[in-house]
Amino acid sequence: MRKLKLQVQMSVDGYIAGVNGEMDWMMWNWGDDINNYVKDLTEPVDTILLGRKLAEGFIPHWAAAYDVPETREDSRKMVETPKVVFTKTLSKSEWERTILAAGNLEEEVRSLKMKHGGDMIVYGGGSFVSALISKGLIDDYHLFINPTLLGAGMPIFQSLTQMQ
Repeated sequence: MRKLKLQVQMSVDGYIAGVNGEMDWMMWNWGDDINNYVKDLTEPVDTILLGRKLAEGFIPHWAAAYDVPETREDSRKMVETPKVVFTKTLSKSEWERTILAAGNLEEEVRSLKMKHGGDMIVYGGGSFVSALISKGLIDDYHLFINPTLLGAGMPIFQSLTQMQ
């Protein structure tokens, strides 16, 4: 069975974005140690899972970075890896290498896990990731804790009803 990994940056107090979705507090100038860790983490990944809200910014961001020679190599994995966007509102994908999943979240993810292939990874999106966590669908957690306290914002562990 394929693994589903979560990679997310979060504050010390457990938020993945500010109250209004702010992410300006996140650290992006990673050293070689973290860059190598992420490269090793994503190497076996052959599918990216996204919620619709995050996909609307994530996919165009990486596509634009891929079009710039200086950032092409850094963005290659994000652009070339097939994506599954979970949505209840879209009926057609507007992005390359992207399919839509509109069925029951748990059934769709369990079906993807049973398919032949490498690991899958999910990135941010508070309610989407919270739903995956609450249903016990995340196999590996890769939490990048930023030395920041937000006090309020978008949590991802608010839907837990039992220990995971």
